[in-house]
Amino acid sequence: MDGASATLWGASFQGPKPMASADHPPVYVVANEGSAKRRQILDGACKVFLDWGFDGASMGEIARAAGVSKGTLYVYFADKCRLFEAIVEEEVERRQLAFYFDPACDAKTTLLKFGEIYIGTLCRPGGGSAIRMIFAIVERMPEVGRLYYDLLLRKNLNHLAEYLAARVKLRELAIDDCQLAAAQFMMLCQASLFLPFVFQVTPAPSQERITRVVNDAVRTFLAAHAVKAI
Repeated sequence: MDGASATLWGASFQGPKPMASADHPPVYVVANEGSAKRRQILDGACKVFLDWGFDGASMGEIARAAGVSKGTLYVYFADKCRLFEAIVEEEVERRQLAFYFDPACDAKTTLLKFGEIYIGTLCRPGGGSAIRMIFAIVERMPEVGRLYYDLLLRKNLNHLAEYLAARVKLRELAIDDCQLAAAQFMMLCQASLFLPFVFQVTPAPSQERITRVVNDAVRTFLAAHAVKAI
């Protein structure tokens, strides 16, 4: 591997918590060694999964890329399914979109800020390979798809829907189904950006392009839902 650690999402992993044997009391040095070895394995596995895809990856190839024996690899992970799940779990946790929906902030300002952060996260450079890999494996490992959807999509959808409902109560917006409206707004922000990116038609969109599309999405959304002053 090269000097930069390979990841599924194009950014370095956060270090995991030290491991301790269930049959022995924790030992600080051993825990650190276990943590470093696990990180070494995850980094090697990321490179192999990205280069070969899930089906093309083998535990032998992962062991070689990680610089460990197959015996050591199996001490940490029972099979490549569990290894892939561990990578996705760790990266999904790191990539969760942290956006604060300020109930005191007007809808236009909030939607503009949220839209840009959402698309910037979704279409992050280097992130397309991971999304395509999850699409390819989801029928065989539906729990991976659910994890990705629940933490990266459904959670944001629910928070946006709650914010829209609050603006409806303040008579700024007129919406019958805030959950549906939130989903529609997120899709408006994706328009012309996400699908070309994930299918490698275009590279990750520039900030200028994201701003343009999100501005249009907000304008379209408010044209349908903003309460008109009399």
